[in-house]
Parts: sequence; C-alpha cells; structure tokens
Amino acid sequence: MNVEDAIFGRRSAREYSNQAVDEATILRLIDAAVQAPSAVNEQPWDFSVVRDQGLLANVSRDAKAHMAATMPKDRVAVGTASHFRALLGDPAFQIFHNAPVLILISGGTPGSWIVEDCALAAENLMLMAYSLGLGSCWIGFAQRYLSTPEGKRALGLPPACVPVAPIIVGYPSAPPTAVTRNEPKVRWVG
Repeated sequence: MNVEDAIFGRRSAREYSNQAVDEATILRLIDAAVQAPSAVNEQPWDFSVVRDQGLLANVSRDAKAHMAATMPKDRVAVGTASHFRALLGDPAFQIFHNAPVLILISGGTPGSWIVEDCALAAENLMLMAYSLGLGSCWIGFAQRYLSTPEGKRALGLPPACVPVAPIIVGYPSAPPTAVTRNEPKVRWVG
C-alpha cells in the first residue's frame, strides 16, 4: 500500500472482532510510530500496551465517570454535549469499543513539544495499522482520565508521565464508513 492510499483510506474504527493482535504486529506498529519526527530529535515517547480486557473495562468505567463529572457545560455545543452525556451514562458503552489492544503513547521525558511529538507518532501508528488491515481509533474520552493520578495508577504509569494518545487497535468487524471532508480553507500568502 502506498502512503496516499493509507492517508485517504484510514478511518477511525469503532467495531472490532475478538481476534487478538499478536505481539510482533504490535511491535511493528510501535516501530512505525517511532519513525515520526520529533522536536530537536528528542523522541520523548513511551508506549504502554494493554491487552487485558478486564483492565480496559475498569478504565473505561472510571474514565466515563471522570469525563461526565468534568465535562464543561458551557464550552461544548448543546447537541454534542447531550450526545456525549448519553454515551457516558450508558453502562453498556465501553469507550475502547471492546478493541483487543490499547496502545497509549505518552511523553516520558519533559519537553516543550511532547504533545506534538506523541501526536505525530500516533498518526504513524494509525497509518501503519491501516496498511496491515487493522483498525484504529484515538480515544479522546480516555485522555483526561489517564492524566489523573488515578488513571496513571490504573496503568502503572510514572507520575511524571504525560499521557497523550490512547489508540485502540484491532481487526475491524465491519469496515469503517467513509466520512466526507470539508473543503480546506487555504490562505495563500505572498
């Protein structure tokens, strides 16, 4: 698969089969992630791989409660906020969509650009996953909770760690639907 096919074909997958993703494939995804550029070549990323479904279910429950309690009421569009609140209040909704693997990319060393660096690594990981026939999705519902002391303890993360990109990975049970893209707003300068 060429890079253009991966960029234009990758979509967030939210339905997964229960087929396991083997360790060699996970390591291949991480190897693709670390090929990302980073500011001053710091390469600040750490990777936490979670395959324990019980642990993921517990983190999902706690992250939903945290998100529901801390969601700003005035900064989210009313329709979106009510949709999110309904999901977060649904005991059957699992934020990791029952994917077999969570790969959390975190900033493990202090730096001014760890969020940007880890986001670049995440995109590489997701593009590689797509090229290997895997689905992936960045789980925003998990981000804030995993940055709390409780969230860090749940995954055994060091206190100084900065969780950035919780990416689920697995074999999609259905192909993700294509979404339309807005026309880019381009400002030509000079």
